[in-house]
Amino acid sequence: MFDKTQGISANMKSRHLSGNKIQPRAVTPGIGITHLIDNTFSAYNAARLREAAMLFDQKMLAEDVTVGLSLSGALTPAGLGISCLIPLMRAGFIDWIVSTGANLYHDAHFGLGLALHQGTPLIDDAMLRRDEIVRIYDIFFEYSVLLNTDAFFREVIRSTEFQRPMGSAEFHYLTGKYIAAREAKLGIENQSLLATAYRCKVPVYTSSPGDSSIGMNIAATALSGNKLVLDPNIDVNETAAIVLSAKRQQQKSAVLILGGGSPKNFMLQTEPQIQEVLGIDEKGHDYFLQITDARPDSGGLSGATPAEAVSWGKIDPQRLPDAVVCYCDSTIALPLLTAYVLQKRQPRNLKKLYEKRASMVKLLLQEYKKTHRNGNKVKTDE
Repeated sequence: MFDKTQGISANMKSRHLSGNKIQPRAVTPGIGITHLIDNTFSAYNAARLREAAMLFDQKMLAEDVTVGLSLSGALTPAGLGISCLIPLMRAGFIDWIVSTGANLYHDAHFGLGLALHQGTPLIDDAMLRRDEIVRIYDIFFEYSVLLNTDAFFREVIRSTEFQRPMGSAEFHYLTGKYIAAREAKLGIENQSLLATAYRCKVPVYTSSPGDSSIGMNIAATALSGNKLVLDPNIDVNETAAIVLSAKRQQQKSAVLILGGGSPKNFMLQTEPQIQEVLGIDEKGHDYFLQITDARPDSGGLSGATPAEAVSWGKIDPQRLPDAVVCYCDSTIALPLLTAYVLQKRQPRNLKKLYEKRASMVKLLLQEYKKTHRNGNKVKTDE
């Protein structure tokens, strides 16, 4: 069949018009979140959010997928740890995490029973300083919240079990144990991401251990002889081992990226670590979902697209259709995404990857020994 007016075949036209017709039902009182996203998010970044929700629900949350979350931006102070990330972890929808240290530090406030309040950005900050109020845009809290949280971390890291080098996952697991105990003592629960990660055995890494108040307190106690050192080498190898282990079990690896920055790179660099540095045969992450407000044309990692990540080996080029970037504020997108998948999906079995770190690193080492990197002269204690 040939359309003489346009000079192209009707079949070619229909190929481009195969998407659902844009004709949503009117929004009515009581409309459900899944119906709203599925049927009214028709174009622009609303459509990207719909695609993100469907990718998360239909593919990333399959039983054979390991889901990593990277977390940047001041999300836990805004309460998103409590409202979204903890429910996702408890449902088995997040298997491992890379976060800024700041998000983990501010998360601890909630587990320690310290209060943060809604405020306004339209205020005199010199006045806040005089009144000992700290501001994160429109979040207010007393300066004593910082001092009390600092005191908690210093007390914890001076204990015997912290007097040695360790990876950040082990550090966060142990501190999560103490925060969970404080929650129990205060009669509160499901307030702290770190406490929940401890209970669910979800390993939590930070890509920049010194770049937060947690790192500052570790450094301060080192001046008095404390032996705790966070070893980034452990983290680099453990995170790569998580991804390789999933792939070698004929499973898939998915990344959910909130914001960008260093946590995004640390999560995605697992594949270059496996392929480029260790010389192990691999193809890249299978599913990529990012919520960001960063532009790609400025050259920053936060705005780098999944297509660009293919050139680094971070994303499997054959899986590029299963990659979605939604340009939106995470504080808007994450609650919608969380509500959507919690309504659509039954909870998954917890993978409890924290307990499997040693066996996963052993697999990584075994495969590294078979490669040409380092002349096949990798020394082990075996």
